[in-house]
Amino acid sequence: MDFINPTIEYAELSPLLIVMGVACLGVVVEAFLPRERRHVVQSTLAGVGVAAALGATIAVGLNLDPAGTDGAGQGLVGAEGSIVVDGPTIYLWGLVLVFALGGVALFAERRLEAGISAFAGQAAAVPGTDAEREASTKGLAHTEVYPLLMFAVGGMLLFPASGDLLMMFVALEVLSLPLYLLCGLARRRRLLSQEAAMKYFLLGAFSSGFFLYGMALVYGYAGSMDFAAINEAVVNGADNEILLMLGIALLSVGLLFKVGAVPFQAWTPDVYQGAPTAVTAFMSAGTKVAAFGAMLRLFYVALGADRWDWQPMLWVVAILTMVVGAVVAIAQTDVKRMLAYSAVAHTGFLITGVLGLQSAGELADGQVTSLQAVLFYLTSYGVASLGAFALVMVVRDANGESSSFVRWTGLGKRSPLVAGLFAFFLLSMAGIPLTAGFVGKWAVFTVAMSAGAWPVVLVAIASSIVAVYFYVRFIRLMFFTDPEPGAEVAEVTTASPLTGLTIAVCAAATLFLGVVPGPVLDLAVHAGDFIR
Repeated sequence: MDFINPTIEYAELSPLLIVMGVACLGVVVEAFLPRERRHVVQSTLAGVGVAAALGATIAVGLNLDPAGTDGAGQGLVGAEGSIVVDGPTIYLWGLVLVFALGGVALFAERRLEAGISAFAGQAAAVPGTDAEREASTKGLAHTEVYPLLMFAVGGMLLFPASGDLLMMFVALEVLSLPLYLLCGLARRRRLLSQEAAMKYFLLGAFSSGFFLYGMALVYGYAGSMDFAAINEAVVNGADNEILLMLGIALLSVGLLFKVGAVPFQAWTPDVYQGAPTAVTAFMSAGTKVAAFGAMLRLFYVALGADRWDWQPMLWVVAILTMVVGAVVAIAQTDVKRMLAYSAVAHTGFLITGVLGLQSAGELADGQVTSLQAVLFYLTSYGVASLGAFALVMVVRDANGESSSFVRWTGLGKRSPLVAGLFAFFLLSMAGIPLTAGFVGKWAVFTVAMSAGAWPVVLVAIASSIVAVYFYVRFIRLMFFTDPEPGAEVAEVTTASPLTGLTIAVCAAATLFLGVVPGPVLDLAVHAGDFIR
């Protein structure tokens, strides 16, 4: 049997290669550069690397074939069929890299902690010991966070571009492993941060285990891990239908763990609360984009012909996720936990959009497709979430970052700008008109209604009303409630220009997407469909 050299499309895969190359270069920098020079070099290297990858993504997108008129996307199946570069891939890559730029900016913030970063000086030191105090006194910081961030971004780029189950599993691990470490590196509240890392690791282990077992069952059914081959087996009605059903169920569990859907969301709020807020901000936006991109590709490309079997399952998951996320958020007294349960509810809204899958013939002319609606929702929610968590970073008391509701009482009088921006992001998450969230919800609700999932849409509307209550309640706390006499309150600390720029860009994008959503919707439409 002759060996055939594999063909790698380096130009089309350049965004992935740039990010992974910068991540490896960052490891080399950590090994050889003096500690006092690492922060500037690592942060600059990460920022330039992400910007270069974003530029390469734009170049690849401009040279990509336009979307076809037959419902099938156009693009490239590269790396011997394991990576697919099509219109949705380019859109998702661009979105992940934009959020990664914001993540690098927040990771580089040092002004809020008097010249040191929010990351631990020595992660291996036991909290409360002399070793930890010595590391803090010396101002040590883990600059390894930048290579870890770049590896996570590489996994996020690979996840929605995977052309087979094996590559998707590899991407899942590359995406997850760095985030486990990043969650446990908070300088303050070390035990809470380490607990978050452990819980996230356990969640990820369960997710990977279910996903791997599902892969084996689907392979047993289709005889291949390639998405096109799996789709062909489903269309032709291969034997062992039970293997397919069990495989879909386990693959779905693996992905639903990653997006934080009910009933797999149990420790997600703990992770959001305990992780360094810069990490939480990046995860809340980037991980959702990557995971839903992978979910869309799996369900639409590999399993689209079997949608009548998996859609009822997603109906139940979407309803439970929206209800639990919205209702439990009411009981929260911590800003980060409130935003975490809000993220759970938004996961339900996104799954509602996934339910809108229809064939090209079932869509009216000019109607937004399910894929386009979900892509826009990921954009609108991502910018609002990134901006909201960035604002949480600048609200502080004597013990550092403060996320307790009590500390935020009356913040609108002490810092109208910060409170106003935070309220604006909350209103976008609530879906109030003239914000990005309104257009996003309108899009996903419309496609779900067109697909006949009106019961899910009714629950989504009811959950949105509940969500408006706890968002508006918190806005009232900031602007119309006075703190108790003698109670300690949080103040706004001046952040570095990088953090300020991130917040400003997110606010501008949220307003722009709400008032003039057409250009971004057109961009999603131009992305076309997945290659099948």
